[in-house]
Amino acid sequence: MNRTILKNLFLAALLIFFFSCKSDNKKESPSEIDPTNEVVSYATGFEIERSGDITVLKVSSAWVGAEKVYSYALVPKTKLAAITLDRNAYDAIIPVPVERMVVTSTTHIPSLEALGVSETLVGFPNTSLISSMETRKRISNGAIKELGSNESINTEMVIELRPEVVVGFGINNQNKAYQTIERSNIPIVYNGDWTENSPLGKAEWIKFFAPFFELEQKADSIFKDIEYSYLETKKLVENVSKRPTVLTGGLYKDVWHVAGGNSWMSQFLKDAKADYLWADSKETGGLSLSLESVLEKAKTAEFWLNPSMHVGYNEMLEANRHYGQFDAFKNKSVYSNTIAKGPMGGLLYYELAPNRPDMVLKDLIHIFHPEVLPDHQLYFFKPLQ
Repeated sequence: MNRTILKNLFLAALLIFFFSCKSDNKKESPSEIDPTNEVVSYATGFEIERSGDITVLKVSSAWVGAEKVYSYALVPKTKLAAITLDRNAYDAIIPVPVERMVVTSTTHIPSLEALGVSETLVGFPNTSLISSMETRKRISNGAIKELGSNESINTEMVIELRPEVVVGFGINNQNKAYQTIERSNIPIVYNGDWTENSPLGKAEWIKFFAPFFELEQKADSIFKDIEYSYLETKKLVENVSKRPTVLTGGLYKDVWHVAGGNSWMSQFLKDAKADYLWADSKETGGLSLSLESVLEKAKTAEFWLNPSMHVGYNEMLEANRHYGQFDAFKNKSVYSNTIAKGPMGGLLYYELAPNRPDMVLKDLIHIFHPEVLPDHQLYFFKPLQ
């Protein structure tokens, strides 16, 4: 081989080495990588998008009627030095895995516990509302600080705790306390799990929390188990011949609030093969009705769920003697999800039920079709005293 060929080969090798080194040192830009969406099958309020090492959470229903889609970039701490992001393109950029977090709704607690990261929780508003024994122990030993109320959260305490992220709950974007926290360079990430109307849609928000801890595969596995349990439970009543009629709600200041036909509760009743008397209404929340109209439509309903906050029949009559006119009342077929409480009075249903719809469905099927699940022990719904 002559010297010219050897020289050319040597130069080629140098060029390859030079460009490979340059490529290794180049800061990665997610715009250069085709994004891919993680699978979110039931929830409609958030999406997960991956661009290389970047995970982008997009929350489209931070609250009912939210017009803005919030976008959060989650960047591995080990990759921060190698990645350049346009901060104006995101509402927050958060290094992960997160080691210190504040959450603001009891529905967030079961997701942290299921993922095995409850030790990252350092603060919560209204800690008395938390029912989980695991988290209550951490409250008792001072690992989780009381932050006041969500509407006027103790911003000084939050800043002192130095969380890497605050998972916010809100009905709009006017929470001034959140704005103060953000000005202290603590990112606020909105969670809108409560806006979902389908049982499995609410439960799927565990996938929202997973990227903060780089536990996506674990969250996917947990949700698949819940999904399987729910769908298998639903199959148990596919061929039942009788669908009992059901009334929901009760009076509050002379207005009777019943669940809307497209609400979370209505979906449960449909899957439990009950004939919900307001199933044809279009509302995703509740309906406000008069006592007279409810009595006319539901006097002969076989079951009655959640009569306001009442837990006993005598208490109901003391509140309004007209309750006694309903057949479900006369036949002692009234059940409530406000009887089962945690040690400080927090309602188990509003903490755990969104995360475990399969347990809710089993309760309802046992109530409406006891022959299908005769040995089931009611967890969320209890008969009135």
